[in-house]
Amino acid sequence: MEAADKVLGEREIPDVQPGCILQMRLQVPEKKRRESTLKGIVIARRNAGINTTFRLRRLVAGVGVDYSPNIKEIKVLDRKKVRRAKLYYLRDRMNALKK
Repeated sequence: MEAADKVLGEREIPDVQPGCILQMRLQVPEKKRRESTLKGIVIARRNAGINTTFRLRRLVAGVGVDYSPNIKEIKVLDRKKVRRAKLYYLRDRMNALKK
């Protein structure tokens, strides 16, 4: 329990739900100091206490990419109302992500 409080106390983690549009700042693994910005829509969330994960979907050069980087900062840009907990159908609908 103390380890969980220590990890959660180090950074601010916003409430992320499927349908949220996020902007994340991440550290690129091959270069230690370089940071990149990533913007995408959350298509799934897995609740497991401190091991909670979410899946982000974005377009890179017209090709969809699921990405799990070394995250430095998470900012919620917009929240869309969705009727599903898992939005895997957005993988087939590329135009939905461009809006």
